[in-house]
Amino acid sequence: MSRKNKKPNQTRLKRGEPPNDLGQHLLHNRKLIREIVAMAGISEGDTVLELGAGQGALTAELCQKAQKVVAVEYDPAFVEILQRKIGHHANIKVIHQDILNIRFPKEAFLVVSNIPYSITTPILKKLLSQPATPLQRAVLVMEKGAARRFTGRQVKDPYVLAWKMWFDFKFIQIISRDNFAPPPSVDSALVRIDRKREPLVPYHERSVFLGLAEAALKSPYASFDAVLSAFFTKPQLTVLRRTLGIDGTRTAVGTLTEAQWATVHHALIRYVPRHRWPKPRK
Repeated sequence: MSRKNKKPNQTRLKRGEPPNDLGQHLLHNRKLIREIVAMAGISEGDTVLELGAGQGALTAELCQKAQKVVAVEYDPAFVEILQRKIGHHANIKVIHQDILNIRFPKEAFLVVSNIPYSITTPILKKLLSQPATPLQRAVLVMEKGAARRFTGRQVKDPYVLAWKMWFDFKFIQIISRDNFAPPPSVDSALVRIDRKREPLVPYHERSVFLGLAEAALKSPYASFDAVLSAFFTKPQLTVLRRTLGIDGTRTAVGTLTEAQWATVHHALIRYVPRHRWPKPRK
């Protein structure tokens, strides 16, 4: 939910539509909701976190699959509806709180959510920027443009590149705006995010890699040599180019693959003095 404090329109709530001033679009296609839950691969022992539960259409399906469902909702009118409709289920906990301020479950958990467009990136940052959290998998409905940006092969955002050192992103399908009430102005998409079995960069080196990504992607169209000569010596760059199999003067740094970035990171850690490592922005 968006975090404005305007009083919801009760007529809209009775029709199953969220107020427009909250910027929330609720799924109403039950077949699609069941498909989303199936895509999450929930087992009987799983804990599932739902961010922006709305009136509980997705929550009701989740509670039939998971051992525990934590439904987070900010809007008090929707919280009241959630409590009335599904609060009696023993395996559901409804939390009235801002999505961005919640504490994650201490045990391994999944996230299945139709997240608000207006805070998509902050939600992803909260979920993925601390890779040591026990998040195992996320299945998210989001705006189609954001989904393309997060799942695209070429990455221009440092934080997205960092996430891909620890998580796999997959664009599942486009979701028509007609599946929402009220319908948004653009289509949505379903994205699945899975924790990698083996991280490309150790969790404890997160800040080092983020510093590298931020420094390098300031100029994503600049050549590999032009960007990385700020950290590596000429002999080191020669070896690194040979290892990566690239032409350092013609390869744009923004076109490197996840695996190539991991190789650059490990070379930085091993061969470059610590005082020359790029530091992440605070």
